[in-house]
Amino acid sequence: MAFRRDTIYKAAKELSNWGRWGKDDQIGTLNNIEPQDIVNAAGLIRKGQVFSLGLSLKEPIQSGLFGGRWNPIHQMLATGTDAAAGKQDGDGTAYLRYADDAINMPCQASTQWDALSHIFLDDKMYNGYPASDVTVQGAASLGIENVRDKMVGRGVLLDIARHKGVTSLDDGYPITNDDLNACAQAQGVEVRKGDFVLVRTGHQERCLAKGDWSGYAGGDAPGLAFETAYWIRERDIAAICADTWGCEVRPNETQEAVQPWHWVVIPAIGISMGEIFYLKELAEDCADDGVYEFFFTAPPLHLPGGAGSPINPQAIK
Repeated sequence: MAFRRDTIYKAAKELSNWGRWGKDDQIGTLNNIEPQDIVNAAGLIRKGQVFSLGLSLKEPIQSGLFGGRWNPIHQMLATGTDAAAGKQDGDGTAYLRYADDAINMPCQASTQWDALSHIFLDDKMYNGYPASDVTVQGAASLGIENVRDKMVGRGVLLDIARHKGVTSLDDGYPITNDDLNACAQAQGVEVRKGDFVLVRTGHQERCLAKGDWSGYAGGDAPGLAFETAYWIRERDIAAICADTWGCEVRPNETQEAVQPWHWVVIPAIGISMGEIFYLKELAEDCADDGVYEFFFTAPPLHLPGGAGSPINPQAIK
């Protein structure tokens, strides 16, 4: 059932972490990770198997539904064909033959973290920082650089699609608190304070299998229901991630806001959000060995003032 905009403001007030870790805090729920949590997470590495959770940058996921973003552009600046043709040799007395390249992309064009400066609640960001702190020069507060050494700890996969017995949840399916709890129970895994929780819907794999990304970026998708903001706050997790473009269910559960869950979880709760995670191989391995916890690391680029960052997350079992 659709809700009104006042439901968003009510949730934001009830779930707010503003001031919880001090008036100058810039990392939000990543404060929930203690040094011992990282040590303990390292103990989850038992077979030395590494899973890359970054989608290929060559996948054209930006289909134009969400304005202002384009697909990554990879351009060669120098090539082996140039070298073989002698074009790098100059006068032949001293030279270097090499390949070089460049990439042009929005920070949110593929697998990425949303910085806490990415979403505003009216004219405020997390912890009460003014939205006006983000200018053409970047974010003076809550930039992605503040978490460059924080994205490490215990990861937990909640494979909702497999739990439901489907390859992919239907577009528009809202993942509820009961779904999250039932999946964790069925998998025999406990979600703890300071965890990085990864939610698999199967949506991305459906697009990969079809070779069709129409609607993936900003279109209809399965995702987290608005009520899961309460689940996130109650469990004090460090971050929430998904294999979809925007984590939350689309169409949204209200016509009075775009991405209403975002309005609460980033600026009110202060949680780091990971989007467009590639979870196929990790999910298959977890299903095979029944182990849904792992060492997780996903450092962003050291980009002062960034509202997000591309990443290649790693799950190590």
